[in-house]
Amino acid sequence: MSELTILVRNRRRKLLAIILPIFLATSMIAGIFFGAIPFTFSDLVGAFQQQGEANALILFNVRLPRLLVAAMAGACLAAAGAILQGVMKNPLADPSIIGVTAGAGLAASVAMVALPQFGFLTPAFAFIGAFLAVLCIYGLSWERGASPLKIILAGVAINALCGALQSGIMILYSDRVQAILPWLAGGFQGRGWYHVEFVWPYVVGGLFLTLFAIRPLNLLLLGDNTAKLLGAPVERIRFSLILLAALLAGAAVSVAGLLGFVGLVVPHMIRLLIGSDSRYLVPFSIVGGAALVVFTDSLARTVFDPIELPVGILLACLGAPFFLYLLKKNNIRL
Repeated sequence: MSELTILVRNRRRKLLAIILPIFLATSMIAGIFFGAIPFTFSDLVGAFQQQGEANALILFNVRLPRLLVAAMAGACLAAAGAILQGVMKNPLADPSIIGVTAGAGLAASVAMVALPQFGFLTPAFAFIGAFLAVLCIYGLSWERGASPLKIILAGVAINALCGALQSGIMILYSDRVQAILPWLAGGFQGRGWYHVEFVWPYVVGGLFLTLFAIRPLNLLLLGDNTAKLLGAPVERIRFSLILLAALLAGAAVSVAGLLGFVGLVVPHMIRLLIGSDSRYLVPFSIVGGAALVVFTDSLARTVFDPIELPVGILLACLGAPFFLYLLKKNNIRL
């Protein structure tokens, strides 16, 4: 790598270290002020001083928990994507590749459609479904080790199976399908403090563990053979990292629904700008994922007022063209 390339990447890293936190803070502030009932600064001050008023109820019971859930979900999905892309050595990997999305979607469908009496346990069902899918995929791909290719192939098969079972449940209980469609589209409508209380231990614990995943991820970038020559237990590292990614993505999916795109695009865009060094890629992805989801959620509930568009749809519509633009841009290389 030339000195010029290193210099450019260092400059980009410094810029992102400034821009991403500002983007996150700005998105959070915008999410507080804008909505079906826009706030002025005086409204916000009054809400803090008199918590019994309508503005206070909107702020503390609707917008703040929703913003927190959106930020946590975005951070977890982006961190999971960064980890999986490093483990699989595939820049287009994302949480769905290990069956998190499919397993969570199937379990949530069972809770909301087939067993509506357990609908209040949907986050727990989705979380458990994500982990069971990951364990199945890793078990199926194991044969004196589990290579990234085997894991991907097993993930494709489990995704297809879970998707077919989910479609079958929706057909059998067609009269209840409307209850699950918003969740399948991905979004944060109706999210409150219950969801914050449910998910924050997994989010905090998972993001804390990502700090210890940075060195193993950089080690895997050297290749399995080189890592083994250096004395690293490659299979144990790979399984631990995939399990961590499942924890992060499962936590996000359990409260955000099938919110795609974040785990794929955010780490990849950051990698295109600053390279694959996990010391920068992972923390920047966490902040960038949180900022992107909070920003798009604020747009989804204000731009199309009085209709609230599921944020998953808006994420795909806004992010896909930008992602394709980056891929076609020849002067940004890995």
